[in-house]
Amino acid sequence: MARPVTAAAPAPSARWWRAGVVQAVSPPGVIDLGPGYLEPGLLPVDTVLPLYAEALTEFGPAALGYGANAGADPLRVLLADRHGCTAEEVMVTAGTSQALALLCTALGRPGRSVVVERTCYDLARGIMTDHGLRVREAAADGEGVRPDALDQALSRSTDAAFVYLTPTFHNPTGTVAGTPRRRELLAVAARHGVPIVEDDAYAELNLDGTGPPPSLAALAGGRGVIRLGSFAKTLGPGLRLGWLQAEPDLVSTLAHRGQLVSGGGLNHLTSLAVTMLMRDGRYDQRLSWLRGQLRLRRDALVAALRAGLGDEVAVARPAGGFFLWLAFHPRLGEASIAAAAARAGVEVARGSRFGTTTGTHVRLAYSFHPPDRLAEAAARLALAWRNEDPLR
Repeated sequence: MARPVTAAAPAPSARWWRAGVVQAVSPPGVIDLGPGYLEPGLLPVDTVLPLYAEALTEFGPAALGYGANAGADPLRVLLADRHGCTAEEVMVTAGTSQALALLCTALGRPGRSVVVERTCYDLARGIMTDHGLRVREAAADGEGVRPDALDQALSRSTDAAFVYLTPTFHNPTGTVAGTPRRRELLAVAARHGVPIVEDDAYAELNLDGTGPPPSLAALAGGRGVIRLGSFAKTLGPGLRLGWLQAEPDLVSTLAHRGQLVSGGGLNHLTSLAVTMLMRDGRYDQRLSWLRGQLRLRRDALVAALRAGLGDEVAVARPAGGFFLWLAFHPRLGEASIAAAAARAGVEVARGSRFGTTTGTHVRLAYSFHPPDRLAEAAARLALAWRNEDPLR
């Protein structure tokens, strides 16, 4: 019988949620809607706490040894069964960021290009440029990158190492590419002989009861697509645990890179702890609970923004993930919008941070605050932005 999953009680350890322990902390009184973090109360401390003891009891000294290069077989098998592939197509990673960094060195070299959507996860861009890759943008619409734009970008970038896409609950826009669009993108990439890196970090966070279309990897039969997954958005980023799905030859090549030959599998003990959670249904129970919590937060923020702003600002309601994408009238500049929000004590992410935008946009995360706090942020933003519009 699966044990109930509850939110972690933050009170006893609240003193440790501070700069120097966690990555970022907002100043007192500021509601930060910028980062894609889970709210501390949504992080499953009570659920994770016994998993390490369970793993050490089950696997004994093997849990503290050097792990198999591609990751421990028990977790690889569970992930393969979950995602419709074989264990030989799965590699355990330290999250999508580490996996992307590994791919930049394995598939690319300094000076080569990577084609991305016009707006995409900004920190992924940073990883690519850190490795000397040149980022080339392709135009997008309401379903993500357009096939004709991808074709044009790949025709111009004859040295492309890979295409980086987030077709499911896109960051920052929240869009989802339909199955026909996905097939078109696969055909374009295959015609150019360029692999697609599919960032699926938010794929399991569908909030409206219907799952997204099949992944690019599933539609491609595992060929020509490298799919990245993560437990950072469903369990907690502090685990530093994710996975990569690719053709067996590539998995083998990656597993024989020096970092893994020297150090063994990434986050070996943590991967075995998460194995315990996944194999008896507790992970799916956690997901079901988390989706409900995120749905409450999304709906609270959307409703409060629409009530406060009416139709003056387009507030897209995403079907999943962590983010809202807001579109403002062109007469309003991004800098003034962000400055007005900051004066109201709310931090937002400027649209231009994610690439080339058409018009004025900001991204808001609903994952890091409870519904009442999100409603308060929306009220502050509505007042600030109404006052900012000179034509009202």
